[in-house]
Amino acid sequence: MTVSLFDQFMSPTLLGIPLIALAITLPWIMYPAPTTRWLNSRFLALQGWFINRFTQQLLLPLSLGGHKWAALLTSLMIFLITMNMLGLLPYTFTPTTQLSLNLGLATPLWLATVIIGMRNQPTHALGHLLPEGTPGPLIPVLIVIETISLFIRPLALGVRLTANLTAGHLLIQLISTAAFVLLSSMPVVALLTSTVLVLLTLLEVAVAMIQAYVFVLLLTLYLQ
Repeated sequence: MTVSLFDQFMSPTLLGIPLIALAITLPWIMYPAPTTRWLNSRFLALQGWFINRFTQQLLLPLSLGGHKWAALLTSLMIFLITMNMLGLLPYTFTPTTQLSLNLGLATPLWLATVIIGMRNQPTHALGHLLPEGTPGPLIPVLIVIETISLFIRPLALGVRLTANLTAGHLLIQLISTAAFVLLSSMPVVALLTSTVLVLLTLLEVAVAMIQAYVFVLLLTLYLQ
């Protein structure tokens, strides 16, 4: 049987049951629940500080009406960061490398922003389809182009997250395989390759956090 590098992104199954649901549910168990004590633990205090700072930064470009989305966007950010980071551990599965999951998150949220815009400010929302000062002969063409760009937004959100995480995981697997093969024949080269692997892993940790932030940030821009 031929083994492909992309086999690591296949959804694992146990007795014919996909385990992607378990991989999605497990991260929520790792976070401590708030207590009724006067003083929280250090981890709870750090978690609260991170959530407050992120929510404050995220809601800066939004008007007061968009602040209703704070709980949803913050939960989505924590959810994506946790799954992306856990996917870097050995013998783990990253659900966010599946395009179906990312599109399942991006499409309903994008559709909600479009519906809210059409309901609250229909003139302003439709005005984005035609830039101001457009020459008359270009009006039909620009309306078609802007409409296509509007409907391609959820696909861009899902593909961006999937492609960045998939590329990083593939690079880690390729470099780790090369270091393992070169260990017996060229130890010095294998050591240098392992150093590159450690640096790449640190880079992937940053990419995992940045891509989750970019996903949520683009949703706030669509909402605004």
